[in-house]
Amino acid sequence: MSETTINAAEILHDATAVGASDIFIVAGLPLSYRVNGVLFHKGERLMPDSTEAFIRQIYDLTRSHTIDTFLKNGDDDFSFSIPGLSRFRVSTYKQRGSLAAVIRVITFELPNPTQLGIPNAVMALSEYTKGMVLVTGPAGSGKSTTLACLVDRINTTKQDHIITLEDPLEYLHHHKESIVSQREISTDTENYLVALRAALRQSPDVILLGEMRDFETIQTAMTAAETGHLVLSSLHTIGAANTISRIIDVFDASQQRQIAVQLSMVLKAVVSQQLVPAKNGTLVPAFEIMAMTPAISNMIRDNKVHQIDGIIYTSAREDMISMDNSLLNLYRKGIITQETVIQYCTNPEMTRKKL
Repeated sequence: MSETTINAAEILHDATAVGASDIFIVAGLPLSYRVNGVLFHKGERLMPDSTEAFIRQIYDLTRSHTIDTFLKNGDDDFSFSIPGLSRFRVSTYKQRGSLAAVIRVITFELPNPTQLGIPNAVMALSEYTKGMVLVTGPAGSGKSTTLACLVDRINTTKQDHIITLEDPLEYLHHHKESIVSQREISTDTENYLVALRAALRQSPDVILLGEMRDFETIQTAMTAAETGHLVLSSLHTIGAANTISRIIDVFDASQQRQIAVQLSMVLKAVVSQQLVPAKNGTLVPAFEIMAMTPAISNMIRDNKVHQIDGIIYTSAREDMISMDNSLLNLYRKGIITQETVIQYCTNPEMTRKKL
């Protein structure tokens, strides 16, 4: 594929038509798509001039974003829409001196939680009116999608003011029963911390914080949750105990005791998710759900976070399930194979016995 034949708009249409989740533009490789977790290559290897031509066309399509920041810094993130087609989240970067990009394809239609396999116990978290709900998991595990479903459920069922702070914006929410203000970091506001502090003066009922990156943002988010707002956010952690430890460890040793006490009061639930391959060639989500109980609250306060996994593993509550039991349920329903269960579970020995 030479510089003269590459056409960004055509590629975006083609990728959307085949159901690609990601498009990879990297010199030395053919144009590549990821469909249901599998990589497919199209055409001939791209040369550096081809990747640059493609990326310049992408910036032309956005209109609101120039290529100058990218050429100066070597990295850039933004999103844009093509009416009637889809929304795209773009991460451009330099590698080996050439220009490269990864483009995530996001449909205009808000996802249907039932079709995606998001359980009712997760969707029920939208009923909280205050406190903090965290959705965690590795990159590309569907955290943003789950959070978008929760925001849409609140938007459909409550008369709230929902403020979303995202980097970049992914799903677009229309005003339904609620008012939804969507702010994009670096486009609409300077950073998460500035936007979060400002949000507290904008009469919010619900704040969606795209990611909790540093101790100042986490501290402000906890204060927001403490003062009667529902805060939804995400972290790149796997498992409730790991998530709680990560939050506490961000702070200085002198502050950790106070933060643990605060967290034990404001945290309502932690959902951890990962996408696993199904027998039919698609990807399905597996969820660990931890709902706050007096016992778990005491464990956080008393620095016994490592014991939380045991409570989740043995719980019979609908709003409390371990990742391993979630995988076993998918296996028993015939959705995933035994090998997939063992590959993605956290305790292979115990899980083998259950299988």
